[in-house]
Amino acid sequence: MTRILHVLDHSLPMHSGYTFRTRAILKAQAAMGLEVRAITGSRHTAPGPSLETVDGLTFHRTDGETSGPAGLREWREIAMHAAAIERLCREWQPDILHAHSPALCGQAALRAGQRLSIPVVYEIRAFWEDAAVGNGTGREGSLKYRLTRQLENNTIRRADAIVTICEGLQTDLISRGFDASRMTITPNGVDLTLFGTPPVKDEALAAELGLTANGRPCPVIGFIGSFYDYEGLDDLIAAMPELIARHGDARLLLVGGGPCEEALRRQASNSPCASAIRFVGRVPHTEVERYYALADIMAYPRKKSRLTDLVTPLKPLEAMAQGKIVAASDVGGHRELIEDGVTGALFAPDNPKACAEALAALLGQQSGWNDYRRAGREYVENQCDWAANVQRYQDVYQTLLPPETHQDLGTTA
Repeated sequence: MTRILHVLDHSLPMHSGYTFRTRAILKAQAAMGLEVRAITGSRHTAPGPSLETVDGLTFHRTDGETSGPAGLREWREIAMHAAAIERLCREWQPDILHAHSPALCGQAALRAGQRLSIPVVYEIRAFWEDAAVGNGTGREGSLKYRLTRQLENNTIRRADAIVTICEGLQTDLISRGFDASRMTITPNGVDLTLFGTPPVKDEALAAELGLTANGRPCPVIGFIGSFYDYEGLDDLIAAMPELIARHGDARLLLVGGGPCEEALRRQASNSPCASAIRFVGRVPHTEVERYYALADIMAYPRKKSRLTDLVTPLKPLEAMAQGKIVAASDVGGHRELIEDGVTGALFAPDNPKACAEALAALLGQQSGWNDYRRAGREYVENQCDWAANVQRYQDVYQTLLPPETHQDLGTTA
């Protein structure tokens, strides 16, 4: 049986879009008959043993901490991670190392793979330098930004095969001079066995959160995710006065947390529509569906940047799988997922007025909601179900393994 070792920055039980995509990949590959394990680097900060089983998946940890000035610290991190990968490889003997961005993971896998003659697949989910800008920890064009890009380019050049999660990332790599024939797109997807059956709306929870008025349900705009600046939640809050002027009983439900939470709460408390805005905080992933069920429209007002133009998010797909109407800013990552007027609505980014107008129009066209829901759900089922998406990895692996091993790569269940 073919063995795949996934090399990761972090994993479950930490919660992020990164860890949920990883979970879906590993579960789908195991269902196909592959043996899969994963090893995380020193940036996995959740407490736990060196060998941990989470949700039926096996994770190995890289023990230890690194220190030193920027640059040297990352170099030591790569070396420590590579040593842990090599030790595990000698024991478990994987056929392929499948490393996932950032480039630190790719570099560590390449070191171990070269020493042990194991092919390396490098999967890019976002460019680390652009993610740092989006998270407020970096500046575009800075020395750190340029050095990070050089490290990424080196990793791509040396890997045996490249996977990206969307066309935006692949197009950017081609513009840098990399060969498209070495690349495969495996898009974000949804595990419909886990996230495909919308629960019944919890009326008691809706009432508890003040999402009703005079005993009747209010139209609810929702956001569930991390509160980073690039998500544009400040624009969503700024859009509420105009939305309320058109639909007086509308409510905004914000579920999650992150670096911008305190600033967003202050903005909301100072809004003339403060009473219509609800912050729930972070909720366990097992509870997320309960909050999706409370919303009529899920809003994703991402700001325009390299990150949001190049990278497709996961959350709109989850929303469509849950039968929700999606309204999102017209950035490249959203355009790959949402067809305006068919599977959702797109509005100008960085523009609270455009956001309010799009949301108001949707609230005023409830007769068309079922068409949106049906089209969104069909798109996810046909294009974004991990049970089918995972076959793309099999095609990549076949190019790296001897022909006599291809029958061990498994088939979809």
